[in-house]
Amino acid sequence: MANALVSIQISPRTPDGGSVIPYVDRAIEIIQQSGVPYLVSPLETTMEGELTELLDIIVRMNEEMTRIGAPSVLSQVKIAYNPTEGASMERLIRKYR
Repeated sequence: MANALVSIQISPRTPDGGSVIPYVDRAIEIIQQSGVPYLVSPLETTMEGELTELLDIIVRMNEEMTRIGAPSVLSQVKIAYNPTEGASMERLIRKYR
């Protein structure tokens, strides 16, 4: 059972003010490769899993942004942590689907 939902909006500063889209695409690829359930939304991506694993993914995303050329990165992160009852994207959005 997952114990956390973590949403991230990653905003890399790009060289010469270029588009952030290739950077965001790469960040989402890192989430995809991790194998955790995730949901891409227009302004952020939400992941579901164990808190420590999700935070590790965020670290990898930020490190990759600088590795591929972003001088710096701003990441806005939201965490819903519930070790007792667990955390589920499906449970939270079921009534809206």
